[in-house]
Amino acid sequence: MTQQEPPISNDELQAWVDRQSDAEASARIATIVAQDALLAARASAWVGQRNALHAAFDAVLDEPIPQRLLDAARPAQRRWAQQLAAALACVALGGVLGYALPRPASAPAAGDPLAGLPRAAAIAHAVYVPEVRHPVEVGAEQQAHLVAWLSKRLDRPLKVPELGASGFSLVGGRLLPGSDGGAVAQFMYQNDAGQRLTLYVRRNAASSETAFRFAAEQELSVFYWVDGGVGYALSAKLPRESLMQIAELVYRQLQQNGAPG
Repeated sequence: MTQQEPPISNDELQAWVDRQSDAEASARIATIVAQDALLAARASAWVGQRNALHAAFDAVLDEPIPQRLLDAARPAQRRWAQQLAAALACVALGGVLGYALPRPASAPAAGDPLAGLPRAAAIAHAVYVPEVRHPVEVGAEQQAHLVAWLSKRLDRPLKVPELGASGFSLVGGRLLPGSDGGAVAQFMYQNDAGQRLTLYVRRNAASSETAFRFAAEQELSVFYWVDGGVGYALSAKLPRESLMQIAELVYRQLQQNGAPG
């Protein structure tokens, strides 16, 4: 009896997470991941690990070359020495990480309470939005149960914004693993044209900043912010201006309802 081969290898999954797959392979892997909760959780965890490593080691690439190395180089070789030192720093960083890490668009600085939020939200969006039969764990018809369940898992009273004014209605939501081992909530919405957007909610370090930030994750637009110890990220394949209007609607409703603190 032959053992069934896994649908994709770890190398293929890693390449997909790092956005290194070609278009055909990326579409195939996204479909497989959307249908496999274990692979989806693994991909989400790897994204969290990558973002944590970025936060810990990106600053190394910006450190100045030690003066003793510059002094040792002859004037005609100084430019070559700088390039060599930078290359060695990249090689050393690659050895620590184990694989090449692409810098995320609009990456927050190390220590920022929003670090990793837009990329993690975009990955979760890309995994579950294409799903036809099981895009959510709990449907909108059980909204009260959904909110109570996710509020308990995140240990925060969550609110579900009403986006009918923007043409979107709630599909439902699901529980996701966070990069720190905590729980994350994802709420999905859809309009009459079949377009979907997701609101990704996670507990965050306290921050006094509530201003919106924007990140472009390939074809996705992501507006994200932190408020009352909770990080929010709204993702969709929409123009920046259109998604900004919806993000403002979400923010106003959360403020009116009393954002969790």
